[in-house]
Amino acid sequence: MRKYMRGITLTELMVVVVIIGILATVAYPNYREFVARAKRTEAKSMLLQVASMQERFYLQNQTYTNVLTSLGFANTPNQVSDSGSYRITVTAAGANDFTAVAVYLNADAEAGKCATFQIDGRGTKTSAPLADCWTRTR
Repeated sequence: MRKYMRGITLTELMVVVVIIGILATVAYPNYREFVARAKRTEAKSMLLQVASMQERFYLQNQTYTNVLTSLGFANTPNQVSDSGSYRITVTAAGANDFTAVAVYLNADAEAGKCATFQIDGRGTKTSAPLADCWTRTR
């Protein structure tokens, strides 16, 4: 036999595979939660943008609109978020108030947490099925 052997043994390879498996088991749930928070943040940001544009529209026209193209968005009546996870609509608009809603489009675990965000002309923020989605950090 040679003085020094080259390569790795099957035991060393299996130890590396086990370590990678443990790291993946810990990291994957955290990754999924991070992605879900990013999607929620995107929906909240779009709703706040709609509210801001509605106020600008109101100053010029003395009424709110339910036509998203009038606010500068590309699509009406439905605007989909950049990630494709939430659909933004203005469900009611009139001379004194509006209601903008973001609805989650996918059927996964996030749908059971923060499926709907809503903001109105008074700045009232609601969400469903959990009531704390606007302030939720996890």
